[in-house]
Amino acid sequence: MHRLPVGDGHVMHVEEHGNPAGLPLLLLHGGPGSGSSPALRLGVDAERYRMLCPDQRGAGQSTPRGGIEANTLAHLLADLRLLRAHLHIERWLVAGGSWGATLALLHAVDAPEAVSGLVLRNPFLARAEDMAAFFAAAGFPLPVTVDRDAALRWWQAEQRLAGGQPGSPPDEARLVDRYRVQSHFLQNRCWLRQRTLLERCAALPAIPIVIVQGSEDAICPPAGARALAQALGERASLRMAQGAGHDPTHPALVEAMRQALTPAA
Repeated sequence: MHRLPVGDGHVMHVEEHGNPAGLPLLLLHGGPGSGSSPALRLGVDAERYRMLCPDQRGAGQSTPRGGIEANTLAHLLADLRLLRAHLHIERWLVAGGSWGATLALLHAVDAPEAVSGLVLRNPFLARAEDMAAFFAAAGFPLPVTVDRDAALRWWQAEQRLAGGQPGSPPDEARLVDRYRVQSHFLQNRCWLRQRTLLERCAALPAIPIVIVQGSEDAICPPAGARALAQALGERASLRMAQGAGHDPTHPALVEAMRQALTPAA
């Protein structure tokens, strides 16, 4: 475990799993604001990979939890550069789901020398239409101020749309912090207004890219993954996990991630 000061009063919490001598694999959580979870490691060969799991600013066990000051896309990209330098890692494979896939792509554009390949699960393109479609399906507008009721309603909508097992919600304070960060990013269009994610992908290095997409995802629908695959052209392969939604624990998604992270014989 690492506690890495990244500036502006923020401290990044980073966990390591798997083989300390294995190939470095950076696992990026979604949200923004959700924090890392064991679900990110499903399908990953723990003998082959050294899994590096940072909690982004304001998320998970990073502090201050829920902090939105000095918390922008530029800050998150700078934090990943700092983490790689701190760990003395020359290059790493990067995997992420939803917003984690967005950040993985942008990290590869920002630090092309650092990334050996990308595995992107159910990518979020952060377009205005993507956000509008989610909140239309959720049945409420993007909250400007996130209180207990707004956070619980948001969580319930995500659980319903994700298609997983609802379970019991996390504690209310954590929910409020999580969705405060997410609302902050979405209100600012994830700082992708002037140049969209798809436009920025033109600057990606020549690395292998695998897109894994749940065929029934109602949060990040397959149309987004197809648009990304079209923008990337021959640089990327798109693999559909039939019957899976947004839930990363769905067996079809777990198997698709396992295959994407297993080198060809």
